[in-house]
Amino acid sequence: MPLLVLNNLPWFWLIVVVLCIVIESLTMALTTIWFACGAFAMIFLSLAPLPFKWQLFIFVAVSLLLLVFTRPLAAKKFAKKTPTNADRLIGKKILVVQRITEFEKGAIKAGDVVWTARSENGDIIEEGAECKIVRFEGNTAVVKKIGGET
Repeated sequence: MPLLVLNNLPWFWLIVVVLCIVIESLTMALTTIWFACGAFAMIFLSLAPLPFKWQLFIFVAVSLLLLVFTRPLAAKKFAKKTPTNADRLIGKKILVVQRITEFEKGAIKAGDVVWTARSENGDIIEEGAECKIVRFEGNTAVVKKIGGET
């Protein structure tokens, strides 16, 4: 390894940190950020009299450990479900405009929009009955009969 690099290992690791952060900012994949953290740790470890091959080994080990054990936690924390206009209908009472049976989807009307709907528990819900939207699965509303109505 050239003498210039060996004498400036903290700077080398700082450059690796910056490059990893730039790559992460371009991809947003939560992958290279862990290598940036490993390189950041190496800035301080490079001040110790460790051979470069050991520094490289420690860098790879720390980065991979961070990637494997912390990426899933970070991905879960940063993954946000984007609410849709349909989400505001969950919990609302709506009118059934086409009979919903255990085996056939029906239709509901929420405002001016007619949605395909299915019963949450397989109940038959007659046309004209009121029900409540429990959730959406794709573009199908999952509904629940209100009270003892049929």
